[in-house]
Amino acid sequence: MTDTPTIFGLPAEKGRWGLVALGLLINLCLGSIYSWSVFVGPLAAYFTETLGREVTAAEVLLPFSVFLAFFAIAMPLAGKYIERYGPRKVTVVGGLLTGLGWLLASTATSVEALYVVYGVIGGLGVGIAYGAPVAVAARWFPDRRGLAVGLALLGFGFSAFVTANAAGALIAAYGVMATFQIFGAVLIAVLVLSALPLRFPPDGWRPAGWTPPAPGVGTAPVCECNRGTMLRTGTFYGLFACYFVGCLAGLMAISIAKPVGTELAGVDAGLATLLVGFFAVFNGLGRPAFGGLADRITPQKTAMLTFALIAAASVLMWLAPGVPAYIVAFAVLWGCLGGWLAIAPTATASYFGTCDYPRCYGVVFLAYGAGAIAGPQLAGFIRTATGTYLGVFPWVAALAAAGFAVAWLLMRPPAVAPARETVPGSAAED
Repeated sequence: MTDTPTIFGLPAEKGRWGLVALGLLINLCLGSIYSWSVFVGPLAAYFTETLGREVTAAEVLLPFSVFLAFFAIAMPLAGKYIERYGPRKVTVVGGLLTGLGWLLASTATSVEALYVVYGVIGGLGVGIAYGAPVAVAARWFPDRRGLAVGLALLGFGFSAFVTANAAGALIAAYGVMATFQIFGAVLIAVLVLSALPLRFPPDGWRPAGWTPPAPGVGTAPVCECNRGTMLRTGTFYGLFACYFVGCLAGLMAISIAKPVGTELAGVDAGLATLLVGFFAVFNGLGRPAFGGLADRITPQKTAMLTFALIAAASVLMWLAPGVPAYIVAFAVLWGCLGGWLAIAPTATASYFGTCDYPRCYGVVFLAYGAGAIAGPQLAGFIRTATGTYLGVFPWVAALAAAGFAVAWLLMRPPAVAPARETVPGSAAED
């Protein structure tokens, strides 16, 4: 390979870290959805007091669910366009739609309008843009893929910590609708500018001095396959099932973190709110931490470790529901959820290569969407059926045990490496 690309005027081996930093910034913006809880009370008051429309907090929460649903739907659909048009153009389109969703939310005169302008338009924007910086990190870092992907996704995990505080201050100063306008304008500017340097490496590029390990041993892909080939392997179904279980357990924990603290652990409501921010830090740090582990000990072993930790945390909370157990257990559960958002994309590239990576990971990412829907619903069902959240934890432990078994049996390199197949329309490098 004679091509020696530069990034930001630096040799690619150094400049590629700048692309990871941009990915982190992009995901920090895209993850602003997790600040929605800050808007619920002010929005309900605005509709009731200013517009004379009586709404409940539950109704104002629904745009959040619509947003996540369209995020999960758009993610796999956008994959082929990342290949065809390149990460820069796709991120610009996604960024414009994301910001537009926030801007149009400032004009909403009903909750139903928010479902469309914020939930649908904003959710599609995030789903379109989300995969591009992940794909860029995966291709520029064949040697440290898990760490690079985890760092790029760190912004999404930390976003609530940053954007929720910013939203709270802006709402107090300017009002809720003006805050939507400010967020929309800032998101468009930052996302579009951050997208401009994004590009894939030339075909065949590898870091100077790096020799790929033997197939199936480390981060080198066992095969270079397209989405159709991936779907014919047992490895895909093992990865999908494990990703679903990991997200299901983690999102159950996220959805009930505060009520479990107040109802089971006896934590003061104010402290419980602060602890949710504390847990969010673990959610963010879990991405580079477990992503780096996937590089070192393989995605399969890292997945098994997360399931062991999830089971242990759940049993601890089930048997000793006090303040110390609550803090330790939920820090672990949030951290493992963040970890899965790095393990899954790393495993996809490690097992199936990067020639059709955006489309391949787009399908794998549907497991996150399924977990996002099923996790909170299952937690609510158990709470209603038993009258307490305590019954959630034996179920999470059992799911983790099942995930451990599936990871051990199926989440391994494909037994037969399919020949590399041509990906239609994947020539764009942008």
